[in-house]
Parts: sequence; C-alpha cells; structure tokens
Amino acid sequence: MYQGLYELTSGMLTQQRNLNTISNNMANVETAGFKKETMTASTFQEEMVIRTGRTDRNTTAQLGSATPIVKADRTYTDFTQGSLKETDAKYDFAISGKGFFAVRTSAGVQYTRNGSFSVSENGTLRLENIGDVLGTDGNPIKIDNENFTVDDYGRIRSSTGRLLGQIRIVGFQDADSLTKQDNGMYSGQGGQDISGGTKVLHGYLEQSNADMISQMTEMMSSQRALQSAAQMLKMYDSVIEKAVTDVGNVR
Repeated sequence: MYQGLYELTSGMLTQQRNLNTISNNMANVETAGFKKETMTASTFQEEMVIRTGRTDRNTTAQLGSATPIVKADRTYTDFTQGSLKETDAKYDFAISGKGFFAVRTSAGVQYTRNGSFSVSENGTLRLENIGDVLGTDGNPIKIDNENFTVDDYGRIRSSTGRLLGQIRIVGFQDADSLTKQDNGMYSGQGGQDISGGTKVLHGYLEQSNADMISQMTEMMSSQRALQSAAQMLKMYDSVIEKAVTDVGNVR
C-alpha cells in the first residue's frame, strides 16, 4: 500500500517539473533563437523482488524488480534550427546551419542563436542587455553608421568597401555539452571558429523552434497525468485512514 503512495507522490513531483519546462517553452515561442527543452524521467532506484521459503530462508527465487519512485532525470535542449524570418531590420542577423554567435558578457564569452542586435553608444554591434558581439579577431565589431553591407560569410563592410569586421561563428562538436545560461545564452568549452563555413543572413532572424500547438498538447497530457495521480493519492489516503481508525477497532 505504501509503495503506491511513493509512486503517486513522485509521479506528481515529476509531472510538476515537466510542466515547468513546458511553460518555459511556451513563454519563449516568440523569442528569437530560442531552443526548446524536453524533460525526461527515470526511476530513482530498482529493487530486486525475491521469494523465500517459509522455513528455509536460504532458498530464494528472483521474481523481478520494482521501482517505487519516479524522478526527473534531466532536461535536454533541442538545437534544431528554427524557421528563418525576413525582417529587413538593419541589425538583425541569422545563422543558416550550425554554429552560434559569440558574445562577450560580464561572465565571459557566451554563445547564442539570437541575432537581434543593436549598436551601442560607442558604435559596437551588441546584443541588448547582454554584451558585445565578437568578430573573428576576438574583438567587438565597430560600425560607423548604417551604410554598411554584409555578405554570406558575415563580413561587414562600410559604404566605401572598408572591412569593419567579420561576425564570429563558433561551432561545437557536441552541442549537448553546452550549459544553458539566462536570456538564451550558453557557455561551454571546445568551440571552434567556423566563420566562413556557415552562411550568415543579414536582415533575418531565426525563430524559436518551440511550437505552441505541440507544447499545449504536451501540457494538457502532463496536467491530466498530474490530476489523475492527485485523485488516486486521495483514495490511498482515505483507505489508510479507514485502516487506522476503523480496522484497528474491530474485535
């Protein structure tokens, strides 16, 4: 009986974690470059179930295993590219293919797929409230005015043809090794400069790869599982209360 309590309670906690993940995806459906997350669950511990003899306890037979507790295992990030939307905005950029923009933040260099940039007061290309966008030389890119052009390799030139800088694109062999930070940023080691090997689109933004309809479907499924577990838990509580108050008084 008590095993059922463990299973239902742990299941409710796991579904609550899953709902938090889904809610975050839904809140960022309109966030440029956002990558949706998926939570997976696993058993906390497997316990071997055995049968022993009534008199000879040395004679045992394995019946199988039981897993009384379910837990949230880990959250995976889906780095699938989102759709590319043409904005014609002067400071919007998108990566067509693999890789991340490199941004110098207060916590060091971090990476993002969000190319909704602007220009700071000192003329550097910047991700608002995050930091300066880095070029292939490792320094922020300075833009004199809005009369500039960008080629497919992210090279920014002035109206006279002078090279102002090339947007640095960093690739990772295993994107799952990246650690998620705030505001759609990621940190990690082992990135390689793949500038020139990945197409950069000027006047485009990569949309979030989280789909509202699929997220709502997952949310409703998780909510139903949570509600069912809660109802069953009430039934268990009622049965235990009966056992304690009524059964114990039987003479």
